[in-house]
Amino acid sequence: MAQNTHFSWELAFLGEGGFGIVAKCRDTTTNQAVAIKVNKSDPDILQQAHVEIFILEQLRRLDPDAANIVQWNGFFHDGQRVCLKFELLDQCLWDYIGDRNKQGLPISEVRPILGQITNALSHLSSVGIVHADLKPGNIMVVNRHESPIKVKLIDFGLACPASAVIPGDFVGTVGYCAPEVMLGLPYNEANHVLDSGVYTENYFIGDKYNLIKQMLALDAHQRITPSQVLRHPFFSPGLSKRFPCINIERPY
Repeated sequence: MAQNTHFSWELAFLGEGGFGIVAKCRDTTTNQAVAIKVNKSDPDILQQAHVEIFILEQLRRLDPDAANIVQWNGFFHDGQRVCLKFELLDQCLWDYIGDRNKQGLPISEVRPILGQITNALSHLSSVGIVHADLKPGNIMVVNRHESPIKVKLIDFGLACPASAVIPGDFVGTVGYCAPEVMLGLPYNEANHVLDSGVYTENYFIGDKYNLIKQMLALDAHQRITPSQVLRHPFFSPGLSKRFPCINIERPY
C-alpha cells in the first residue's frame, strides 16, 4: 500500500467490508496509532464515501466523547482512494462478549453499555441523523481494560439525514432492521435506531422490566424512544444483584 505523507501503514489489519478495509496506522506527525478506513476506488464506493464525509461533517457539532461516537479526524486521498481518519478504539462489542466464554455480561456492564448507546442515538437524533446500521459490530469498546466500561458508535457509511430517508430503500443488516424498514414503510432517527433492542435480543429482564418488549414493538409509534430508555427502571442500580448476568446470542 502506498504511503501518505503523514501516515505509516501496515501496523495491523483491523477489518474489511464491501467498502474496502480498515487498517491500524501510525500518524507520523503525532506518533499516535490511528484507524484508517480505506475505501475502494470503485465509483459507487467513492460516492458513498463522500456521503459519509458529509455525515461526519454534520457530526462535528457533537462532542464525540460526550455523545459516545467515534472521533473523526478528517480524510485524505491515497491515489484514487478516499481514506478516513478515526481515533483507534479497542474491540467491537461482539468480540468483547466473545471473550467471556459464553458467561454473559454482568448487569453492571450491560447497563452502562445500553445507556451509552442510547445516549449516542439521542445525540444523533438531535442533529437529525439516522445511523441505519446499528449492530454489535458497529459498537466499539474504547478500552477493554478500563472500568467503568465505555463504548462508542462507529461506521457511518450507511447513515443519512432523517430528511433524506426514502421509504422502501432497504438499509442495515438483516437481523437488526426495524420492521418498518423490512416492510418498506417510513422510518426515522427516533425509531429505526432502536429496532432490534440494540444488542440485547434473545433475553428478557424480569416480568416488571419490559424494556426489551418496548424496544421491539412492531408499531414504530409505540416503540420506546432514546430519552424514554434512559428513564426506564432498568437503569436502577438495585437491579444488579437480582440479575447478575445476561447471555447474548446472534440473531442468525
